[in-house]
Amino acid sequence: MSTALSHAPVLSRDAYPDALAPLAEVVGSELRAPLVGGGEVRYANLDYAASAPALADVASHLNEVLPYYASVHRGAGYASQISTSVYENARAIVRSFVGGRDDDAVIFTRNTTESLNLLAGCLPARGDVLYLDVEHHANLLPWQARPHRSVIAAGTIAETLELVRLQLSDGGVSLLAVTGASNVTGEVLPLATLAELAHEHGARIAVDAAQLAPHRRIDVAGTGIDYLAFSGHKLYAPFGSGVLLGRPDWLDAGRPHLAGGGAVREVRLDAVTWAEGPARHEGGSPNVLGAATLARAAQVLGGLDEGLWHRHEQQLRAALIDGLSDIDGVTVHRLFADSEADASSEPSAGGAIGVVNFSVAGHDSGLTAAYLSAEHGVGVRDGRFCAHPVLRRLGLASGSLRASFGVGSRLEDVERLVGGVRQLVEKGLGLDYVVDAGRWVPARDTRVFPDWAPNTPGTAGAAPCSTD
Repeated sequence: MSTALSHAPVLSRDAYPDALAPLAEVVGSELRAPLVGGGEVRYANLDYAASAPALADVASHLNEVLPYYASVHRGAGYASQISTSVYENARAIVRSFVGGRDDDAVIFTRNTTESLNLLAGCLPARGDVLYLDVEHHANLLPWQARPHRSVIAAGTIAETLELVRLQLSDGGVSLLAVTGASNVTGEVLPLATLAELAHEHGARIAVDAAQLAPHRRIDVAGTGIDYLAFSGHKLYAPFGSGVLLGRPDWLDAGRPHLAGGGAVREVRLDAVTWAEGPARHEGGSPNVLGAATLARAAQVLGGLDEGLWHRHEQQLRAALIDGLSDIDGVTVHRLFADSEADASSEPSAGGAIGVVNFSVAGHDSGLTAAYLSAEHGVGVRDGRFCAHPVLRRLGLASGSLRASFGVGSRLEDVERLVGGVRQLVEKGLGLDYVVDAGRWVPARDTRVFPDWAPNTPGTAGAAPCSTD
């Protein structure tokens, strides 16, 4: 029966000195994961792109704020005043973190998806939304309810930019909506160039920075970005908060996102005068703890040495690609031949973030992910990553595998994944697996949940949550 690899590291550690240790402490960094058949290992979390673990400093800050948790904007009490101060100060911290303009609105939401849906409700009546086929569904579906156009990305970034330019030059585009970094492959788009193209043709640009913000410095004002959206749960603050930041005129004129208390100036039985500013879209009791923790995560990331941050991530990425590329039948997938996703690119250049997409010939992606978890204690994502069009374009309509990492990752995590994939290719599965509730699971899963966690019943034990 297969167990986690115990032999020497499969990668040359001298080649990746800045990837040996985590860059920042995250909660759960020493979590022990049981293996089917006995034993346990430190959990190798390579699924940061779905939901990153909380920074230890963020969790500590949550405990500092929690005793003062109270109503925001609605109370004269001491705790309420502190909660209101924390909430409003979080806006300033977030604006500074992404280099926003002084007059940019900072609206707190639940996540990137809600932020972009909010923006969709504020667009002017005239003009199309233009987007690429490489987008996450969060930056594709909100625009489909209004006039829109799509661009099928070419095999290079340079050719894709030309296709975008041609569409913009036809006129009639009010908003160009693009991802900052692909959630499928991690490749980074040249946002300054795209912003310049949009503005040259009378359009604005909105950037889905859900993946970019946890990995790169963003300068909204310097880059010319008009609207930026990102999520706390990918920024090491998984407490239910997101952000939409951008120019206030469209937001103040748009339909209030949530009709309710706090979003109004005056209400009568059959009429309402809506508030302006962020309050217009933040109806109901705000998530002060989510805003506070997101802001603290921004402060921690903003305080990192940028060069070391970049080297740590790029060496992890290079080690993973080098290791996987050395295994027969493993393909690492990219969107653009000229993305220069290597460890030598500067932080301000294109390249790619800590996301690597791959497939193993002859092995179903869902089964491979289940095997890596059950037999090696490695967590990766499988499926279509809420990006169906781009998966079809890559010839991966049935799905692929994604490994992602961040400031809490270490080279050992990558070594375990590479070793597990190599063992699968060379020796095959060590266990029997079956499909239960749509997911591959060990036929006889001996792993148990903690006492406090509900165990989902099924023919083969607990199944991981489904992916899309």
